[in-house]
Amino acid sequence: MPDFQAVFIDRDGTIGGNGHFIHPRDFELFPFAQDAIKLLKQSGMKIFAFTNQHRIARGEAAEMDFVKQFEAYGFDASYICPHAADSGCECRKPKPGLLRRAAQEHGLDLARCAVIGDVGTADMLAAAAVGAVKILVLTGWGHSSITDYRHKWYDGAKPDFVAPDLLEAARWLAGNRVK
Repeated sequence: MPDFQAVFIDRDGTIGGNGHFIHPRDFELFPFAQDAIKLLKQSGMKIFAFTNQHRIARGEAAEMDFVKQFEAYGFDASYICPHAADSGCECRKPKPGLLRRAAQEHGLDLARCAVIGDVGTADMLAAAAVGAVKILVLTGWGHSSITDYRHKWYDGAKPDFVAPDLLEAARWLAGNRVK
């Protein structure tokens, strides 16, 4: 395992919520999410949010609402795709644009980073595109990513670890960090 520089964590279904859009004012973290973020930070990793939020393009939320939310949770920075699914942008997961932008801005080697998310067809494929460690959580869409949609992504982005939730993912990642 590499000496991890950073971890990218998906929002909906990974740190809280149910996998569907929930406006930041109504969003609730899973009870273990803050402990997971704290553990990762104590391990010396930068913590970045990375999320698709097409409702911003619809005018249903503002990007700054998400940025402030991630700051309050202790993230070092947030990378948010605000575009509609059919926009053709390079930042909407599964495209790796958000990861590449973060790498450029923070001087990261993405092969020394990890991605934690609940959607195989988005989070795991984005991680695979840049050679990052892939950790799938079974919260949110995670279970159906493995059971119902596995055929669409698994061969190209098999997770390095499957965790029941973010805290177990953080424990695995922190425990596999080279000291």
